[in-house]
Amino acid sequence: MKGLHDMCKAEEIFQQNNIREHIKKICRNKKHVKLTIGTLMQGEKTIKVWGETSEIPNADYVYEIASISKTFLCSILAKYVHERKVSLDDSISKYFDWLDKDTYYPTLKRLATHTAGYSELLPLGLFNSIRDGLATYAGIFQNGKILASMDFEKMKRLLLRNKLRDKDYPFAYSNFGMSVLGYTLGTVDGRGYWGMMDDFLGNDLGLKNTHTLTPDKIVHGYNRKNKDIGNHVWGYDYSAPDGCLSSTASDLLEYARLNIHNTLPYFDLTHQKHAETKEHDMGLAWYLSKENESIMYHTGCSNAFVSFLFIDKNTQSACVLLMNYIATDIAANLAMSILKQLSNGSV
Repeated sequence: MKGLHDMCKAEEIFQQNNIREHIKKICRNKKHVKLTIGTLMQGEKTIKVWGETSEIPNADYVYEIASISKTFLCSILAKYVHERKVSLDDSISKYFDWLDKDTYYPTLKRLATHTAGYSELLPLGLFNSIRDGLATYAGIFQNGKILASMDFEKMKRLLLRNKLRDKDYPFAYSNFGMSVLGYTLGTVDGRGYWGMMDDFLGNDLGLKNTHTLTPDKIVHGYNRKNKDIGNHVWGYDYSAPDGCLSSTASDLLEYARLNIHNTLPYFDLTHQKHAETKEHDMGLAWYLSKENESIMYHTGCSNAFVSFLFIDKNTQSACVLLMNYIATDIAANLAMSILKQLSNGSV
């Protein structure tokens, strides 16, 4: 009867006045909002969806998940380390003959922990933007971080131009670094990032509604004026590895379950501490709580989407929040509040 008790607990959490008021506040004046919140407790999923004024039927909507995509990429990195195809301490120059072997280039671990030394602005640093022509970039902001359209020549030029030293740099969230990591692993795999990731999503993880290319059945995003701004269409863009995936609450909870139980033998490598910042420690892409070592999480923010995935391995619980409007801080606080209750206050 444990599963039934846990489902009841999840239902009770959603009925609490503070949670209900929090949800109302997030959805207020958002005419087209679809706010999906999913919980996992001892293997049991509970998924609910809200519109502007009330709860609506759960259709397992597909959302852009943006930077949560990075955790999937680093799961593949851990897989290839496990299979001895790569080492975390390998320089990317090992895999590309157009990079000088006597010049330092970042290691796979530094790329995966945002300690490689690339700035948050790459590939749209001001000087480079002016020099190369702003018209050559189709840049979009993601939660204050810039994500730019990029092809092979642009990536190659930026790698050759930005000289680094062999050291752990201070944490600097780098979409460019993750793009380079995705390109490198796709080269090791031989099928490129998209073939590699699609195979991993379907065959390793068994996720049926998580995709690299923007699917037809995906929720549209809306801005603060309730204008439909659609979705970011990725295509075969070299910046795709840092944020191209779309998914559902059900798939993300299944992904959380696989991580909680280390169902795949290499998942644990992504959960280990590989770097640190003042606010949190770093696994491979995953943020790790300094206050509770069993808590791992990642967030995502794109043109008009926000996503959160929080996991507590000790209590085998997780919370996912997906929404087609931007509301970062208030939505993060809600997701964390729910996880705290699922974890019996251990967060």
